[in-house]
Amino acid sequence: MTLPLLPGYSFNRNIGKEKYHRSQHWGFCNNVRMLVSEDKPGIGGEPMFGRKVKPKYSVYPKGDGTDKPSWVAFDKQVLCFDAYMEDEVPDKRQEDYRIRVYKIYFYPEDDTIEVNEPQLRNSGLLQGIFIRRHRISLPPPNEDEFYNVYHFNIDEEVVFYGRKFKIFDCDPFTKNFLRKIGVIVNPSKPCPDDPYMKMRKEVLEAMEPLRPYLVVDNLKQFLEYDGKVLRFFCLWDDSTSLFGDRRDLVLHYFLADDTIEIKELLPHNSGRDAMSLFLRRGKLPKYGPAGIYQPGQLVERTILNVYGDLKEQRSDAYLFDKYHLGKPDQHFYKDSDLSIGTTINVWGRKVLLCDCDNYTKCYYRTKYGIENFPSIPCEPPAPPPKIERKFPPYNGFGSEEDSLRSCIGLRPTPHQKNFKKFMEEDSYGQISNILRYFAKLITHKCVDMDRMFVISFFLSDDTISVFEPIERNSGNAGGLFLKRSRVKKPGQEIFKSEPSEYIKAEELYVGTTLNVNGYLFRLLNADDYTFNYMELNKDKYPFSNLELILKKLKEVELRAKDIKQVFAAADPKHTKLVDYNTFRDILIDITTGKLVEQEIITVARHYRLASADDTDLTTLMSQVHEKFKKSMFENFDRLLATCLYEDRAKKHVLPTIDVKRICKSSRLPLSDELLVELLSRFEDSEKQINYEAFFSALNWRLNPMPEYVSPSYLKEKCEDIWLGMPSPIPAKYIRYLAMLEDVYGLDQ
Repeated sequence: MTLPLLPGYSFNRNIGKEKYHRSQHWGFCNNVRMLVSEDKPGIGGEPMFGRKVKPKYSVYPKGDGTDKPSWVAFDKQVLCFDAYMEDEVPDKRQEDYRIRVYKIYFYPEDDTIEVNEPQLRNSGLLQGIFIRRHRISLPPPNEDEFYNVYHFNIDEEVVFYGRKFKIFDCDPFTKNFLRKIGVIVNPSKPCPDDPYMKMRKEVLEAMEPLRPYLVVDNLKQFLEYDGKVLRFFCLWDDSTSLFGDRRDLVLHYFLADDTIEIKELLPHNSGRDAMSLFLRRGKLPKYGPAGIYQPGQLVERTILNVYGDLKEQRSDAYLFDKYHLGKPDQHFYKDSDLSIGTTINVWGRKVLLCDCDNYTKCYYRTKYGIENFPSIPCEPPAPPPKIERKFPPYNGFGSEEDSLRSCIGLRPTPHQKNFKKFMEEDSYGQISNILRYFAKLITHKCVDMDRMFVISFFLSDDTISVFEPIERNSGNAGGLFLKRSRVKKPGQEIFKSEPSEYIKAEELYVGTTLNVNGYLFRLLNADDYTFNYMELNKDKYPFSNLELILKKLKEVELRAKDIKQVFAAADPKHTKLVDYNTFRDILIDITTGKLVEQEIITVARHYRLASADDTDLTTLMSQVHEKFKKSMFENFDRLLATCLYEDRAKKHVLPTIDVKRICKSSRLPLSDELLVELLSRFEDSEKQINYEAFFSALNWRLNPMPEYVSPSYLKEKCEDIWLGMPSPIPAKYIRYLAMLEDVYGLDQ
């Protein structure tokens, strides 16, 4: 007969059970397959029969409030227990065991334990962290469980990895925590004494030194005067000794420990090695020897040789000299011994204190009541008069500089040129730094009267070269007349000791007479670069200074209205303009020859009428196409593609500055002046250029232009010093009313 299938009538435990799945140890964490836990139950979420599950954390009584995780409720809370362990010492006869004291820290947030041994001085043991923080399992047979807070109490033993710790005390926080969770805290127990440490302490207390040495306590002085230094300016006069001289020193007195340091002030090019210190920091004896003490002469303790030559009875014993026999009596310098005017002994050197800084004066005024600090001048005596060095006169061999260098040293060295001036004034790019003048030879020979020359002055080394243009059927070969070299001023003695004077750039101007090795040249004109350079450096070239020239015109004796009438008579059509030759003649007449030709040219260049660009676009484009043909430049498609890329708005126009930048980057074979003039012809009112029309006009393959014919050179017939020689004039027309307004303030 079978029993009914009802609760209580069957021993089958699976009755009513619905879950029979097997729990897995693997799962997903942040979408990553990993080992989740090793303590999952067996079948259907229930543990197997006879299996014990390790608890994760300690179980604490629940309060009335809301439950919190242990890592939040017990954050930054640590239980501290004092424990000791008996450590056996089998290999030492002085002790059988040693008592070692430990600190056991228990962290309630995760039941981890840390064991630390406080360090003991001169213990000879490795102390510190004994067991790092982690969860520790119980000893067998409960090794599947971990220690929790209920396993710790006073007068209880805990075993960590076979080491037995006896807890004898804990801190007040730990006692209060244990009482709150219902643990009865046992009373504290005393820690047993370590027999070996007790024996060592008794031995140390029983020992007394044979003779106590005096201990000087300077802690108060150090704390009061640390970082405070007295500074004196000193002088050591060693000029009486052989090869000696006066030495400037700086003495530093450190108030913290009464030590002295001396540094030497070395002047520039003194010939001495740069030393960091003249005297190393230390106490300075007042009556020290001239030299230094020998090793072993100055010691803190003197050891006596009480055994002599008895080598058989010698042992490790020694004896101190308690009477200090033979020890030198030393007295060191103090701050009271230092004052201005005092001579101190620095190891046999007499050093005079000449002055001190403001802090030192304030220190002596406060401590010693000294008010007067007269400084002692330490300037060296006046040196003997220098014997003027005379050089022999120039002997005619080589240059004067080479002969002078042979007299300075036994081994002649080449003359050092002004390299800085050479680098600053040498030609680079389109800046030549060469002043060119058109000159005429002054001579009584009829054959040479019409000879014209180009004189070039090189600013980098003050050299001059003279070149004669080649002219057909003139009877002169032409070419280089004087190679590049420095030219001496006339009237100097050849064989003399002083260096010769040479022609400088400031002495050259239009209208002057230049003597080049006996040949006289009249400077008639100069190129535009020379005039621009002199006008930019008007402080060096007064004949190109417009302000000085206008001041000279103000000093003219004629009245302003008379001068205006003279210019008005020269301008019958009232164009307010006069040509250059008329303007020059009027200035020469009204100034009675006080203005040189350079000054007249400077005024004419400033008030000249801007020459109207009468060159038509066809002639300009012919000149540009000629440049492109000579350079075989045909990269117009690339230029147009670059402009299309830059024109993001697709307006088919670009600013003039951008078109100029594109032309410069593409290396168009055009000068800056020609490129600017060309861009101005295609520029509209908004300073923009239609780049398609511009580069289409430049394309000499698609849009050819007539062949370019260079214009004839402008020549004028001049009078007076020009003597009918062909020469370019600085300006065609001069605005004389603007000049009169600047000089006399006349209204137009």
